[in-house]
Amino acid sequence: MKNIYIAFAFVLFTACSSDDAPQDFTADNEAEIQTYITENNLTAQKSNSGLYYVIDSPGERFQPTETDRVTVAYKGYYTNGVVFDETNNDGASFNLQSVIRGWTEGITYFKQGGSGKLLIPSRLGYGSNDVNGIPAGSVLIFDINLISVNYAKENEEEIEAYIVDKGLSTQKSESGLYYTIDEVGIGKQPTLSDNVTLSYTGYFTNGDVFDSQTDGIDFDLQNVINGFSEGVTYLKEGGSGSFIIPAHLAYGDMANGSITRGSVIIFDIKLISVN
Repeated sequence: MKNIYIAFAFVLFTACSSDDAPQDFTADNEAEIQTYITENNLTAQKSNSGLYYVIDSPGERFQPTETDRVTVAYKGYYTNGVVFDETNNDGASFNLQSVIRGWTEGITYFKQGGSGKLLIPSRLGYGSNDVNGIPAGSVLIFDINLISVNYAKENEEEIEAYIVDKGLSTQKSESGLYYTIDEVGIGKQPTLSDNVTLSYTGYFTNGDVFDSQTDGIDFDLQNVINGFSEGVTYLKEGGSGSFIIPAHLAYGDMANGSITRGSVIIFDIKLISVN
């Protein structure tokens, strides 16, 4: 079985031979795709770029952008059915900026758990290049299952293990935020647009602290990570609690200081006042 480096190869093989002008396969690819769609009775949509895609199941909750990291199980093949690449059910993980353009665009039409097909003309694949056995001008078809967006699957496993290890009784919101309320508080309850004063300690599931403000600090809840702002709205003035924040509600596939990409982060928070 080949591996995901087939999909990565586009960033490594973009140059054509100096002796050969790039060949335009647009018309031939379009005819080939249309024939395949008709023969296989597919209901496909076409984007402005010329990518065709079929959504069998849209998925739910997390929809990636073109800069996100995803885990996808897939099978890649030609219109004649010959398979050139395939993962197992666990899939492969990569950043959508590191793959062929048809993938970068196509995966964003699905949400986590979604499945379907991408029918990629060569100009969104490998163009006029022969790459890893894929002939120049090839139409590529991928059956895809979007398993996870921005470490969601890995984060879920890490959070569940942390909860069990610490013997916590947590609640989980629709967004995927886990939280515990130690004291609800008795004062004003903030909204997502409020400015608040609070103290906090931020740390990882291994206990390492990355930030702490024990004297109180002002925050505009519109200018902090989503998991932090959501969590604070579950408290009233004088309240306290802990928020276990997966990467998709924090920094996603980005690093921030000592916080590495994909990190689960935890905050112990005391809400002092709503300003």
